[in-house]
Amino acid sequence: DIMPSYYDEKQKTYYCKFYYKDWTGQRRQKLKRGFTKKGDAKDWERDFLSKHAGSPDMTFQALYDLYTEDIKHRLKQSTIRNKKGPCERHIVPYFKDKPLNEITPADIRQWQAKILSSTLKDTYQRQIYNQLNAVLNFAVRYYGLPRNPCGIAGPIGKARASRMDFWTLDEFNLFIGQIKSPHLYAAFKTLYYTGMRCGEMFALNLEDVELNAGIIHISKTYHRVNRQDVITTPKTANSVRDITIPPFLVDCLSDYAGRIYGIETGERLFKTTQSKLITAMKKYSSAAGIRRIRIHDLRHSHVSLLIDMGFSPLLIAERIGDTVDMVNNIYGHLYPNRRNEVADKLQQLVSK
Repeated sequence: DIMPSYYDEKQKTYYCKFYYKDWTGQRRQKLKRGFTKKGDAKDWERDFLSKHAGSPDMTFQALYDLYTEDIKHRLKQSTIRNKKGPCERHIVPYFKDKPLNEITPADIRQWQAKILSSTLKDTYQRQIYNQLNAVLNFAVRYYGLPRNPCGIAGPIGKARASRMDFWTLDEFNLFIGQIKSPHLYAAFKTLYYTGMRCGEMFALNLEDVELNAGIIHISKTYHRVNRQDVITTPKTANSVRDITIPPFLVDCLSDYAGRIYGIETGERLFKTTQSKLITAMKKYSSAAGIRRIRIHDLRHSHVSLLIDMGFSPLLIAERIGDTVDMVNNIYGHLYPNRRNEVADKLQQLVSK
């Protein structure tokens, strides 16, 4: 029920004072001053009650703390780290003291303007927005927030980089030709000719590399967390797979394994760090006179090589541990336009 509004003799304005129940069921008092008309005070109270009845008035910081506690038990450490980075740098400092039920689509737009005016990459801007959206969806799902204001404000940034970088076989040969270290040579050959993820390669031990059969078994991934080596299950269920490798890669890995003195079966085969591979890519791509790409782009390079060789999305998906949809979404534009080929083949068939 709407309580009466009151007149403030001193200020010559109206105010409303009323009780309401917050989202936890506690009874609270609200006081709002400064209305020129009695009706405005009543309207404000009515609007407040319709928006806040059962809606969480905890701060964004309090919600974020609940969210991080929740994901701690459900997600991998590497995923949590990737979520917390953008949140704690670009989201929490902006919204932390704001009550959840007072965050409007206009507030989201103002925050977006701040992110858009920065020098952050389009893809990273989308990543930051996605994290804010996820935290507020968590509030809608579990803490009674009536709606997520991100849904009205809409996203920013780009879901994927507009250009995909990869090395052709000629470029890779120029690069690998510069490398003298057996360790780096074997690591880069493995990444380029299998398309495996960097963490998957770092997790490999001697038992995973069946050289006689020419098969590499992928069943785990490696992370470096708080200066500790952590081996976990791989990125997705599709990631558990066997990769067949050609004889030249078998020879390369056999030679490399033979150089590691006293290696035990359960010991990691590639004891290096991602930063050392990044440094090497920078150094040797420059020495070879080719453009620099990221480590993950070696995976793209492997896929583009397979597409050039005419392999189907299904076979590629199985080899790289992804879904056919993902292969089509990410690499579809690399496939040659084969629509005319269908008509030509049908014509040949009937002409016979």
